[in-house]
Amino acid sequence: MNRLANSSSPYLLQHADNPVDWWPWGDEAFDEARDRDVPVFLSVGYSSCHWCHVMAHESFEDDEIAAQLNEHFVSIKVDREERPDVDAIYMEATTALTGHGGWPMSVFLDHERRPFHAGTYWPRRSRGGMPGFPDVLDAVTEAWEGHREDVLESAGNIAEAVSRRMAAAPVAEAVDPATTAEAADLLVTRAWDRSLGGFGRAPKFPQAMTMEFLLDHHLRTGHPEALESVVHTLDRMARGGIHDQLAGGFARYSVDAKWLVPHFEKMAYDNALLLATYAKAAAITGRADLRRVATSIATYLLRDLRHEAGGFFSATDADSEGVEGKYFVWTDEEFRAVLAD
Repeated sequence: MNRLANSSSPYLLQHADNPVDWWPWGDEAFDEARDRDVPVFLSVGYSSCHWCHVMAHESFEDDEIAAQLNEHFVSIKVDREERPDVDAIYMEATTALTGHGGWPMSVFLDHERRPFHAGTYWPRRSRGGMPGFPDVLDAVTEAWEGHREDVLESAGNIAEAVSRRMAAAPVAEAVDPATTAEAADLLVTRAWDRSLGGFGRAPKFPQAMTMEFLLDHHLRTGHPEALESVVHTLDRMARGGIHDQLAGGFARYSVDAKWLVPHFEKMAYDNALLLATYAKAAAITGRADLRRVATSIATYLLRDLRHEAGGFFSATDADSEGVEGKYFVWTDEEFRAVLAD
């Protein structure tokens, strides 16, 4: 067991028996890195994150990679749901450096907590244009030991740029709310997939707040297309694989444009927002099928995510028995057998 064994975070406890000598976030870890004169490897994720599990199985449970991390780095594990402040800072840096973000988030830091290299998931071995994680560790170690001045200069520049981005406040301008809403409605409905529902291309996320805006805009203005785009999208989602037809609730997103193949984790906040959207759409249209979907979401949240001591769990995991979606997927034979019964 490493230093995460006494953590209250379910995500950190998932890594408590890794051969990686993990440290929790705090001054002690950075003091250790300074004393040993090694960089910090920061890994950020959350308990129901599929790709976090994949990287853990491929790399953090691997003795050779763990030895590489333990020798050349001080490794810190952070639960983004426990420390959203840490996650926000380094996600800003990761997005600035790579053009995208996500979890697991993997960031290399100097002793002053400044990032100098970042990414998300790296596989065990190079594939699909992605370097293997051991190769990344070798490259960072070589840069740290052989080009320290360049690394620290880069870290300073990145930290300064991130600070500017996070401190920048939008300039307030006098706007006409009605005109702004009309412009937003036009922009969103142009992105509406009139064939398959949703807004934009795959992967498709259930954009509950966008649909809430469109419903409110319809109520204010009577604009028919605002309502039509929402109802069409809600219908397509409800009939798709992103919707748990048995237990209720919706998966985080669909990897395809048809809402067919989900990324299987179900998030509390996604479903809370969709509950309100389906309920409002049902109230506006009077449609019983939309009301049934809203009721099934509420049932899922109250039955599966409510903690006995009060409050709610944050998510239903995508993985079971080490396989993404195994709990949720039916074979054709199983499906036909149930129908036959």
